[in-house]
Amino acid sequence: MTARHQPLAVTDKTAAAMLDMPCAEFRRLVSAGALPSPVRLGHHERWRVAQIEAILSGDAAKPQEPEFDA
Repeated sequence: MTARHQPLAVTDKTAAAMLDMPCAEFRRLVSAGALPSPVRLGHHERWRVAQIEAILSGDAAKPQEPEFDA
C-alpha cells in the first residue's frame, strides 16, 4: 500500500476551490495583494498550501492597510 501525500503547493484552480471561490475572484484577490502571490516552479505557478491554511486559520499576516490622516 502506498501512502498518499498532501500537496505542498497547488494551482490557482485548486487554491480557489480550497477557499470556495471562483478562480477569477481568487486571481483578483491575489492581484490586489489580499492573498499571497504564487511561487514559480519552472513555467508553473503554484500557491503554497500552508499559506492558504494560515489565511483560513487567521494565522497569516494581514496585508498592509492604507493609513488615513484623521
